[in-house]
Amino acid sequence: MKIICIGRNYVAHAKELNNPVPEKPVFFMKPDTALLPPHNPFFYPEFSNDVHYETELVIKISKNGRHIAEKFAYKYYDEITVGIDFTARDLQAECKKKGLPWEIAKAFDFSAPLGKFLPIENFKEKKTFRLA
Repeated sequence: MKIICIGRNYVAHAKELNNPVPEKPVFFMKPDTALLPPHNPFFYPEFSNDVHYETELVIKISKNGRHIAEKFAYKYYDEITVGIDFTARDLQAECKKKGLPWEIAKAFDFSAPLGKFLPIENFKEKKTFRLA
């Protein structure tokens, strides 16, 4: 399984963190071990003193594909939920200062709890649902 995350796609949040707003969103990955098993508590990690969270829309991709036209994208996902993206901001700031990737601040164990996935058919206007 891949957990593909999109960052800096919300302009107000990027500005709140004094980050430049890129022309294109930033992509990063989380490992399977980032998933928090259902009904388990999140424990503040011992390696950080500044963990933040963001509520995220999570889309489950159901088919393989490449170079998919936007008008056909809705055919490639079939479930949706809400998730939390925990970030160790102190580690992220250190990495950013050094020009290093910041997965260490985002991809730690249990940093990605998810809700229950629901069929996309439960939502109206499926074809107008946009990820950007």
